[in-house]
Amino acid sequence: MEFSRYLDFEWRPALGCTEPASIAYCAASAAALTGGTVLSLHLTVDARIYKNCYAVGIPHSGGRTGILWATALGALLPDPSAGLEVFRQVDQGVVEAAERLVDSGAVTVEVDPTRGSLYVDCRVVKSGGVGRALIEEEHTNLTRLELNGKAQPVYLAASPDRQGSPAELRHDLAERTFEELLEFSSGLQVEDVERLFAGSELNIAISHHGLTLLPRRFFQAIGDDSVSRLSRLVFAGVYARMSGEDFTVMSLAGSGNKGITVSVPLRLWGEERGHTRTEIGRAMALACLVTSATTHHLGTLSAICGCSNAAGTGLAAGLVALEGGTPGQVALAMNNMVGNVAGMICDGAKIGCALKTMTSVDAAFRAASLALSDIGIPESDGVVGRTGEESLRNLGRIAVNGMVATDTEILRIMQEKLRRNS
Repeated sequence: MEFSRYLDFEWRPALGCTEPASIAYCAASAAALTGGTVLSLHLTVDARIYKNCYAVGIPHSGGRTGILWATALGALLPDPSAGLEVFRQVDQGVVEAAERLVDSGAVTVEVDPTRGSLYVDCRVVKSGGVGRALIEEEHTNLTRLELNGKAQPVYLAASPDRQGSPAELRHDLAERTFEELLEFSSGLQVEDVERLFAGSELNIAISHHGLTLLPRRFFQAIGDDSVSRLSRLVFAGVYARMSGEDFTVMSLAGSGNKGITVSVPLRLWGEERGHTRTEIGRAMALACLVTSATTHHLGTLSAICGCSNAAGTGLAAGLVALEGGTPGQVALAMNNMVGNVAGMICDGAKIGCALKTMTSVDAAFRAASLALSDIGIPESDGVVGRTGEESLRNLGRIAVNGMVATDTEILRIMQEKLRRNS
């Protein structure tokens, strides 16, 4: 596979958090099937989509948050082909119409606990008929359209012309050794480097904007060394994104926060240390590949924080590669990350994710610096494996099997809060 094809799957622009954007895209696709006024909407989602839409900000909405608003706004948008940038169509008239739907109780949401992977099913009742759209596995993977109960041709709006799926790609990468991933990342074309840099520009832009939203005390409380400045910048970017600021970001493995966590520190650290554009591009490529492979083990949406455990791990690998590290040192960095941040829970997308990404950036730099000195957590310790690849598989076992009860309890807490505040 050429790296450009990898980027088609995994390096994609998004406006706002990808989970509410996916819901809005689904609602817009259902609504576009028929005409007239929107009368009611019913949304069925898996537990982790619900979790990730619970409190996150929505761009252009005047500070609105949450799953009801994502659904209502989406059903009122004219062009679903915008995909994960669909919120760019929101204006004041759409916000006012969505508010009427939400306040009147016309929007209902149901969690299907039997769904183990990403699932968004939206039914939109309009005066001209009933539209339904279904998204499965990935955020824009539209698998079914119905008008008045009858199946309609499925168009793959916002999806590149490609064979296979992101899930298949990640599975393939997870089966490869770090030597193979390093070799893959070293074969970049000039165009691939330019795409990585263009995406990092988007993520750096929102990060600098995010700094303007933060109080002076925040800057005074944190050191001004390079690592502290970069972790603070990642915090700012994720904080702005989770607040719903109007900036497109380049997402990685289905997550804008992963894209920020990987690309901002690697790009700026590499430039600060005098590395060439090609060297930085190759390091970013390896970081992306490791992030995608780790995402396979954890799941697209997970019980544990993907930014810390997938993007943080990818960042550590990229930092080792940037400094000329060996595959063995990349593996040591993986062990150091798994032995450190494994188990950090995901309790939904929200501004608190910014603190978790900040922690993961700091952890990645520590993991990489130790690995470059041939220091790694040994396999005798906890869940760390004999190899870096085994450590990632063990991490996946914790996320997929070990933390099912944790995820269920998080969902209960969120639903109790929603009932209490409604």
